[in-house]
Amino acid sequence: MTSIVVVTAGTSVPSSSRMLGERLGEAATAELVKAGALTEVTHIELRTLAADLANQLATRVPSARLREAFDAVCAADGVIAVTPVFNGSYSGLFKLFFDGLDEGVMKGRPVLLAATGGTARHSLAIDHAMLPLFFYLKALVAPHAVFAATKDWGTSGGKLDRRIARAAEEFARLVLAATPAKRDDDFEVTDFSELLGG
Repeated sequence: MTSIVVVTAGTSVPSSSRMLGERLGEAATAELVKAGALTEVTHIELRTLAADLANQLATRVPSARLREAFDAVCAADGVIAVTPVFNGSYSGLFKLFFDGLDEGVMKGRPVLLAATGGTARHSLAIDHAMLPLFFYLKALVAPHAVFAATKDWGTSGGKLDRRIARAAEEFARLVLAATPAKRDDDFEVTDFSELLGG
């Protein structure tokens, strides 16, 4: 069973970050199933863990609910990470969650980055904030991230659907290539074209 965990840091209900995470999870699942991989998707909404994350920051002791979320990421074959853009960067909840993971958990783990914001200008947060964070964590970052501005939700189909489909296809290839056996302490990727079939 291939396990995908979708971590979303939206704070509203409904949350555009959650909606984007759901669509990315569905698209990635479809790609993995096409490749013959039985897939299970777990959604983690960080707004429901806000108090747990704050307490863990102060005490360094995760609650049972937070430990369950961390364990899900540890067991995942791939992670889809979605945050709203606040003040030009990822949200505080998003940073608290990934700071709370044990060291090395994200190393070699395929990650698809995504963000939501009011205008397309906020898309720069992916390259200038999210990407450095996940490079530091040594994650295997999919080459195409997805950003959804407010106006993207008002259109039926179109560019957002195409961005989601392209990103999901590439992410699925990384998940299938970076099996747990390859994700040991010595796992490094020096040539993306090998994993992406190019």
